[in-house]
Amino acid sequence: MKSIKIRLELNNEQSTLASKHAGVARHAYNWGLSTCQEAYKNKEKRPSSIDLHKKLVAEVKKANKWYYDVSKCAPQEALRHLDSAYKKAFKEKKGLPVFKKKGIRDSFYLEGNIQIAKNKIKLPVLGWVKMSESSPLTPKGGIMLEDISIKNVTVSKTAGHWFVAFKVPYAVYSKQTKNNPVGVDLGIKTLATLSDGTIFENKRPYKKAKRKLAIAQRKLSKKYKKGQAQSKNYKKQQQKVAKIHYKIACIRKDSLHKLTTHLAKNHSEIVIEDLNVSGMSKNHKLASAILDGGFYEFRRQLGYKCEWYSSVLTVVDRFYPSSKTCSSCGIKKTTLKLSERAFTCESCGFSCDRDLNASLNLKSKAVSYTVSACGVPKQS
Repeated sequence: MKSIKIRLELNNEQSTLASKHAGVARHAYNWGLSTCQEAYKNKEKRPSSIDLHKKLVAEVKKANKWYYDVSKCAPQEALRHLDSAYKKAFKEKKGLPVFKKKGIRDSFYLEGNIQIAKNKIKLPVLGWVKMSESSPLTPKGGIMLEDISIKNVTVSKTAGHWFVAFKVPYAVYSKQTKNNPVGVDLGIKTLATLSDGTIFENKRPYKKAKRKLAIAQRKLSKKYKKGQAQSKNYKKQQQKVAKIHYKIACIRKDSLHKLTTHLAKNHSEIVIEDLNVSGMSKNHKLASAILDGGFYEFRRQLGYKCEWYSSVLTVVDRFYPSSKTCSSCGIKKTTLKLSERAFTCESCGFSCDRDLNASLNLKSKAVSYTVSACGVPKQS
Protein backbone atom coordinates (compact mmCIF):
# COMPACT_ATOMS: atom_id res chain seq x y z
CA MET A 1 0.00 0.00 0.00
CA LYS A 2 1.10 3.54 -0.76
CA SER A 3 0.30 6.40 1.61
CA ILE A 4 -0.79 9.74 0.15
CA LYS A 5 -0.97 12.96 2.15
CA ILE A 6 -2.62 16.12 0.76
CA ARG A 7 -3.31 19.52 2.30
CA LEU A 8 -6.96 20.45 2.76
CA GLU A 9 -8.60 23.82 2.07
CA LEU A 10 -11.27 23.96 4.78
CA ASN A 11 -13.86 26.70 5.18
CA ASN A 12 -14.66 28.12 8.63
CA GLU A 13 -17.41 25.59 9.35
CA GLN A 14 -15.29 22.62 8.28
CA SER A 15 -12.29 23.91 10.22
CA THR A 16 -14.41 24.14 13.38
CA LEU A 17 -15.69 20.59 12.84
CA ALA A 18 -12.15 19.32 12.32
CA SER A 19 -11.01 20.98 15.56
CA LYS A 20 -13.97 19.39 17.37
CA HIS A 21 -13.00 15.94 16.05
CA ALA A 22 -9.39 16.43 17.17
CA GLY A 23 -10.58 17.67 20.57
CA VAL A 24 -12.87 14.68 21.11
CA ALA A 25 -10.10 12.26 20.06
CA ARG A 26 -7.68 13.94 22.48
CA HIS A 27 -10.26 13.90 25.31
CA ALA A 28 -11.01 10.19 24.76
CA TYR A 29 -7.28 9.34 24.70
CA ASN A 30 -6.54 11.28 27.89
CA TRP A 31 -9.60 9.83 29.64
CA GLY A 32 -8.55 6.31 28.62
CA LEU A 33 -5.00 6.91 29.81
CA SER A 34 -6.26 8.20 33.16
CA THR A 35 -8.51 5.13 33.50
CA CYS A 36 -5.60 2.77 32.75
CA GLN A 37 -3.35 4.54 35.25
CA GLU A 38 -6.06 4.23 37.90
CA ALA A 39 -6.35 0.50 37.16
CA TYR A 40 -2.59 0.02 37.59
CA LYS A 41 -2.71 2.03 40.80
CA ASN A 42 -5.39 -0.29 42.20
CA LYS A 43 -3.41 -3.32 40.99
CA GLU A 44 -6.14 -4.27 38.53
CA LYS A 45 -5.87 -5.57 34.97
CA ARG A 46 -5.50 -2.85 32.37
CA PRO A 47 -8.75 -2.47 30.38
CA SER A 48 -8.54 -3.17 26.65
CA SER A 49 -9.66 -0.73 23.97
CA ILE A 50 -13.02 -2.53 23.73
CA ASP A 51 -13.58 -2.28 27.50
CA LEU A 52 -12.63 1.38 27.46
CA HIS A 53 -15.02 2.11 24.58
CA LYS A 54 -17.94 0.43 26.36
CA LYS A 55 -17.23 2.48 29.46
CA LEU A 56 -16.83 5.62 27.36
CA VAL A 57 -20.28 5.17 25.79
CA ALA A 58 -21.92 4.38 29.12
CA GLU A 59 -20.33 7.12 31.22
CA VAL A 60 -18.44 9.80 29.31
CA LYS A 61 -20.76 10.32 26.33
CA LYS A 62 -23.79 10.82 28.56
CA ALA A 63 -21.98 13.49 30.58
CA ASN A 64 -20.48 15.22 27.51
CA LYS A 65 -23.11 15.74 24.82
CA TRP A 66 -20.57 17.35 22.46
CA TYR A 67 -19.31 13.82 21.73
CA TYR A 68 -22.37 13.44 19.47
CA ASP A 69 -21.31 16.39 17.28
CA VAL A 70 -18.49 14.35 15.74
CA SER A 71 -18.00 10.94 14.15
CA LYS A 72 -17.88 7.98 16.53
CA CYS A 73 -14.69 6.80 14.75
CA ALA A 74 -12.56 9.60 16.27
CA PRO A 75 -12.76 8.47 19.94
CA GLN A 76 -12.78 4.78 18.99
CA GLU A 77 -9.49 5.01 17.10
CA ALA A 78 -7.96 7.16 19.86
CA LEU A 79 -8.58 4.34 22.35
CA ARG A 80 -7.08 1.82 19.89
CA HIS A 81 -3.97 3.98 19.63
CA LEU A 82 -3.75 4.06 23.43
CA ASP A 83 -3.99 0.27 23.57
CA SER A 84 -1.23 -0.16 20.96
CA ALA A 85 0.92 2.42 22.78
CA TYR A 86 0.76 0.35 25.96
CA LYS A 87 1.61 -2.83 24.03
CA LYS A 88 4.65 -1.16 22.45
CA ALA A 89 5.73 0.15 25.84
CA PHE A 90 6.00 -3.39 27.24
CA LYS A 91 6.88 -5.50 24.18
CA GLU A 92 9.28 -3.11 22.44
CA LYS A 93 10.51 -1.51 25.68
CA LYS A 94 9.36 1.98 24.73
CA GLY A 95 8.22 4.72 27.07
CA LEU A 96 4.75 4.66 28.58
CA PRO A 97 2.09 6.80 26.86
CA VAL A 98 1.67 10.38 28.10
CA PHE A 99 -1.26 12.79 28.07
CA LYS A 100 -1.90 14.72 24.85
CA LYS A 101 -1.91 18.51 24.76
CA LYS A 102 -4.11 20.79 22.70
CA GLY A 103 -2.43 22.08 19.55
CA ILE A 104 0.33 19.47 19.54
CA ARG A 105 -0.04 16.82 16.82
CA ASP A 106 -3.81 17.22 16.58
CA SER A 107 -5.31 14.41 14.50
CA PHE A 108 -8.34 12.15 14.19
CA TYR A 109 -9.49 9.09 12.26
CA LEU A 110 -12.53 8.73 9.97
CA GLU A 111 -14.06 5.83 8.08
CA GLY A 112 -17.22 5.33 6.05
CA ASN A 113 -18.44 6.79 2.77
CA ILE A 114 -15.24 8.40 1.43
CA GLN A 115 -15.07 9.54 -2.19
CA ILE A 116 -12.55 11.45 -4.30
CA ALA A 117 -13.27 13.51 -7.40
CA LYS A 118 -10.51 15.60 -8.98
CA ASN A 119 -9.43 18.09 -6.29
CA LYS A 120 -12.16 17.28 -3.75
CA ILE A 121 -12.66 14.56 -1.16
CA LYS A 122 -15.87 13.61 0.64
CA LEU A 123 -15.37 12.90 4.34
CA PRO A 124 -17.93 11.72 6.90
CA VAL A 125 -19.54 14.64 8.82
CA LEU A 126 -17.29 17.22 7.09
CA GLY A 127 -18.76 16.57 3.63
CA TRP A 128 -17.01 17.58 0.41
CA VAL A 129 -13.67 19.23 1.18
CA LYS A 130 -11.40 20.97 -1.30
CA MET A 131 -7.80 19.72 -1.57
CA SER A 132 -4.79 21.85 -2.46
CA GLU A 133 -4.01 19.60 -5.46
CA SER A 134 -5.78 17.17 -7.75
CA SER A 135 -5.91 13.50 -6.84
CA PRO A 136 -2.59 11.92 -7.87
CA LEU A 137 -2.09 8.57 -9.59
CA THR A 138 -0.50 5.42 -8.27
CA PRO A 139 2.88 4.50 -9.86
CA LYS A 140 3.02 3.82 -13.59
CA GLY A 141 0.48 1.25 -14.69
CA GLY A 142 -1.67 1.86 -11.60
CA ILE A 143 -5.30 2.94 -11.25
CA MET A 144 -6.72 6.40 -10.78
CA LEU A 145 -7.90 7.19 -7.28
CA GLU A 146 -11.45 7.67 -8.53
CA ASP A 147 -11.57 3.91 -9.20
CA ILE A 148 -10.17 2.93 -5.80
CA SER A 149 -12.27 2.36 -2.71
CA ILE A 150 -10.77 4.31 0.21
CA LYS A 151 -11.94 2.79 3.47
CA ASN A 152 -10.48 5.24 6.00
CA VAL A 153 -8.46 8.42 6.35
CA THR A 154 -6.45 10.23 9.00
CA VAL A 155 -6.82 14.00 9.25
CA SER A 156 -4.00 15.87 11.00
CA LYS A 157 -2.95 19.46 11.65
CA THR A 158 0.53 20.90 11.16
CA ALA A 159 1.48 24.58 11.42
CA GLY A 160 -2.15 25.68 11.05
CA HIS A 161 -2.79 23.51 7.97
CA TRP A 162 -5.08 20.47 7.89
CA PHE A 163 -3.93 17.38 5.96
CA VAL A 164 -5.69 14.18 4.90
CA ALA A 165 -3.77 10.91 4.60
CA PHE A 166 -5.00 7.65 3.10
CA LYS A 167 -3.62 4.45 1.59
CA VAL A 168 -4.02 3.18 -1.98
CA PRO A 169 -2.63 0.09 -3.71
CA TYR A 170 0.29 0.68 -6.07
CA ALA A 171 1.64 -1.27 -9.02
CA VAL A 172 5.33 -2.20 -8.92
CA TYR A 173 7.29 -0.93 -11.90
CA SER A 174 8.35 -3.66 -14.28
CA LYS A 175 12.10 -4.11 -14.61
CA GLN A 176 13.17 -1.88 -17.45
CA THR A 177 16.54 -1.03 -18.96
CA LYS A 178 18.30 1.13 -16.39
CA ASN A 179 21.72 2.66 -15.97
CA ASN A 180 24.62 0.83 -14.37
CA PRO A 181 24.84 0.46 -10.58
CA VAL A 182 25.69 3.67 -8.80
CA GLY A 183 27.52 4.46 -5.58
CA VAL A 184 26.17 7.30 -3.44
CA ASP A 185 28.27 9.19 -0.90
CA LEU A 186 26.32 11.48 1.43
CA GLY A 187 28.01 14.59 2.75
CA ILE A 188 27.58 17.99 4.33
CA LYS A 189 29.04 20.24 1.65
CA THR A 190 27.07 18.41 -1.04
CA LEU A 191 24.06 16.33 -0.11
CA ALA A 192 25.04 13.44 -2.39
CA THR A 193 27.85 12.68 -4.84
CA LEU A 194 27.14 9.89 -7.31
CA SER A 195 29.80 7.66 -8.86
CA ASP A 196 28.81 8.91 -12.34
CA GLY A 197 29.86 12.44 -11.34
CA THR A 198 26.38 13.82 -10.64
CA ILE A 199 26.22 16.14 -7.63
CA PHE A 200 23.11 17.03 -5.63
CA GLU A 201 23.57 20.25 -3.72
CA ASN A 202 22.71 20.45 -0.04
CA LYS A 203 20.09 23.20 0.40
CA ARG A 204 20.66 23.40 4.17
CA PRO A 205 17.18 24.79 4.94
CA TYR A 206 17.72 25.02 8.69
CA LYS A 207 21.01 26.89 8.36
CA LYS A 208 19.43 29.43 5.99
CA ALA A 209 16.40 29.99 8.23
CA LYS A 210 18.30 29.85 11.52
CA ARG A 211 18.48 33.62 12.06
CA LYS A 212 14.84 34.17 11.09
CA LEU A 213 13.79 31.34 13.40
CA ALA A 214 15.84 32.73 16.31
CA ILE A 215 14.20 36.17 15.98
CA ALA A 216 10.73 34.62 15.86
CA GLN A 217 11.43 32.43 18.90
CA ARG A 218 12.80 35.42 20.83
CA LYS A 219 9.60 37.36 20.17
CA LEU A 220 7.58 34.34 21.29
CA SER A 221 9.60 34.06 24.49
CA LYS A 222 8.94 37.73 25.36
CA LYS A 223 5.18 37.24 24.95
CA TYR A 224 5.09 34.25 27.31
CA LYS A 225 3.43 34.80 30.69
CA LYS A 226 4.33 32.23 33.32
CA GLY A 227 1.40 30.85 35.29
CA GLN A 228 -1.16 32.81 33.25
CA ALA A 229 -3.38 32.21 30.24
CA GLN A 230 -1.44 33.09 27.10
CA SER A 231 -2.59 36.06 25.01
CA LYS A 232 -3.78 35.99 21.41
CA ASN A 233 -0.54 37.67 20.34
CA TYR A 234 1.39 34.77 21.89
CA LYS A 235 -0.68 32.25 19.93
CA LYS A 236 -0.21 34.22 16.70
CA GLN A 237 3.55 34.29 17.21
CA GLN A 238 3.48 30.59 18.05
CA GLN A 239 1.91 29.94 14.64
CA LYS A 240 4.66 31.99 12.96
CA VAL A 241 7.35 29.87 14.59
CA ALA A 242 5.52 26.68 13.60
CA LYS A 243 5.28 27.84 9.98
CA ILE A 244 9.04 28.47 9.82
CA HIS A 245 9.69 24.96 11.12
CA TYR A 246 7.17 23.58 8.63
CA LYS A 247 8.85 25.38 5.71
CA ILE A 248 12.27 24.01 6.74
CA ALA A 249 10.87 20.47 6.88
CA CYS A 250 9.16 20.84 3.48
CA ILE A 251 12.34 22.05 1.73
CA ARG A 252 14.33 19.17 3.23
CA LYS A 253 11.71 16.57 2.23
CA ASP A 254 11.46 17.99 -1.29
CA SER A 255 15.20 17.69 -1.95
CA LEU A 256 15.33 14.17 -0.46
CA HIS A 257 12.33 12.98 -2.49
CA LYS A 258 13.87 14.29 -5.72
CA LEU A 259 17.19 12.58 -4.96
CA THR A 260 15.76 9.21 -3.91
CA THR A 261 13.29 9.10 -6.82
CA HIS A 262 16.10 9.86 -9.30
CA LEU A 263 18.24 7.05 -7.88
CA ALA A 264 15.55 4.37 -7.66
CA LYS A 265 14.06 5.21 -11.05
CA ASN A 266 17.24 5.44 -13.11
CA HIS A 267 19.64 2.90 -11.59
CA SER A 268 19.31 -0.86 -11.27
CA GLU A 269 21.36 -0.96 -8.05
CA ILE A 270 22.16 1.74 -5.50
CA VAL A 271 25.05 1.27 -3.09
CA ILE A 272 25.14 3.38 0.06
CA GLU A 273 27.06 3.33 3.32
CA ASP A 274 25.48 2.30 6.61
CA LEU A 275 25.97 5.61 8.39
CA ASN A 276 25.74 5.78 12.18
CA VAL A 277 23.61 8.94 12.25
CA SER A 278 22.97 8.88 16.00
CA GLY A 279 26.69 8.48 16.67
CA MET A 280 27.66 11.19 14.20
CA SER A 281 25.14 13.55 15.80
CA LYS A 282 27.07 13.43 19.07
CA ASN A 283 29.76 15.57 17.42
CA HIS A 284 28.41 18.99 18.42
CA LYS A 285 30.38 20.74 15.69
CA LEU A 286 28.75 18.71 12.91
CA ALA A 287 25.46 17.60 14.49
CA SER A 288 23.40 20.50 13.14
CA ALA A 289 24.69 20.04 9.57
CA ILE A 290 24.21 16.25 9.67
CA LEU A 291 20.64 16.46 10.92
CA ASP A 292 19.89 19.26 8.46
CA GLY A 293 20.79 16.90 5.62
CA GLY A 294 18.28 14.25 6.72
CA PHE A 295 20.53 11.21 6.27
CA TYR A 296 18.19 8.82 8.09
CA GLU A 297 15.19 9.98 6.04
CA PHE A 298 17.26 9.48 2.86
CA ARG A 299 17.79 5.81 3.64
CA ARG A 300 14.17 5.30 4.69
CA GLN A 301 12.81 6.78 1.45
CA LEU A 302 15.32 4.91 -0.68
CA GLY A 303 14.28 1.62 0.95
CA TYR A 304 10.65 1.69 -0.13
CA LYS A 305 11.24 3.46 -3.46
CA CYS A 306 13.62 0.70 -4.55
CA GLU A 307 10.69 -1.70 -4.09
CA TRP A 308 8.43 0.56 -6.16
CA TYR A 309 10.86 0.83 -9.07
CA SER A 310 12.29 -2.72 -8.89
CA SER A 311 15.79 -1.56 -7.95
CA VAL A 312 18.29 -3.17 -5.57
CA LEU A 313 19.55 -1.34 -2.49
CA THR A 314 22.96 -2.49 -1.23
CA VAL A 315 24.15 -1.20 2.15
CA VAL A 316 27.91 -1.37 2.81
CA ASP A 317 29.26 -1.83 6.32
CA ARG A 318 29.80 1.46 8.14
CA PHE A 319 33.45 0.60 8.91
CA TYR A 320 34.37 0.26 5.23
CA PRO A 321 37.00 2.99 4.54
CA SER A 322 35.41 4.36 1.37
CA SER A 323 37.05 7.79 1.70
CA LYS A 324 40.54 6.53 2.55
CA THR A 325 40.74 3.84 -0.17
CA CYS A 326 41.98 4.65 -3.66
CA SER A 327 39.28 3.81 -6.21
CA SER A 328 41.95 3.17 -8.86
CA CYS A 329 44.49 0.84 -7.20
CA GLY A 330 42.79 -0.06 -3.93
CA ILE A 331 45.57 1.20 -1.64
CA LYS A 332 44.28 2.48 1.72
CA LYS A 333 45.56 5.70 3.29
CA THR A 334 46.39 5.64 6.99
CA THR A 335 45.06 9.17 7.66
CA LEU A 336 42.77 11.53 5.78
CA LYS A 337 41.72 14.81 7.38
CA LEU A 338 38.25 16.26 6.88
CA SER A 339 39.86 19.44 5.55
CA GLU A 340 41.37 17.49 2.63
CA ARG A 341 38.65 17.79 -0.02
CA ALA A 342 40.72 16.14 -2.77
CA PHE A 343 41.94 12.56 -2.64
CA THR A 344 45.45 11.94 -4.03
CA CYS A 345 46.94 8.45 -4.07
CA GLU A 346 50.67 8.41 -3.33
CA SER A 347 51.00 4.96 -4.88
CA CYS A 348 49.49 5.36 -8.36
CA GLY A 349 49.12 9.15 -8.52
CA PHE A 350 45.32 9.00 -8.97
CA SER A 351 43.60 12.21 -7.90
CA CYS A 352 39.93 13.23 -7.73
CA ASP A 353 37.36 14.79 -5.45
CA ARG A 354 37.18 13.14 -2.03
CA ASP A 355 33.41 12.44 -2.23
CA LEU A 356 33.64 11.16 -5.81
CA ASN A 357 36.39 8.75 -4.79
CA ALA A 358 34.20 7.43 -1.95
CA SER A 359 31.22 6.95 -4.27
CA LEU A 360 33.41 5.04 -6.77
CA ASN A 361 34.55 2.72 -3.98
CA LEU A 362 30.94 2.14 -2.96
CA LYS A 363 30.03 1.34 -6.57
CA SER A 364 32.70 -1.37 -6.61
CA LYS A 365 30.74 -3.10 -3.82
CA ALA A 366 27.68 -3.55 -6.04
CA VAL A 367 26.54 -7.14 -6.50
CA SER A 368 26.31 -6.80 -10.28
CA TYR A 369 29.57 -4.88 -10.67
CA THR A 370 33.23 -5.87 -10.44
CA VAL A 371 36.51 -4.02 -10.87
CA SER A 372 39.58 -5.50 -12.54
CA ALA A 373 43.07 -5.23 -11.10
CA CYS A 374 43.73 -2.19 -13.30
CA GLY A 375 40.68 -0.37 -11.99
CA VAL A 376 38.65 -0.78 -15.19
CA PRO A 377 34.97 -1.45 -14.40
CA LYS A 378 33.36 -4.53 -15.92
CA GLN A 379 29.84 -5.86 -15.85
CA SER A 380 29.69 -9.26 -14.19
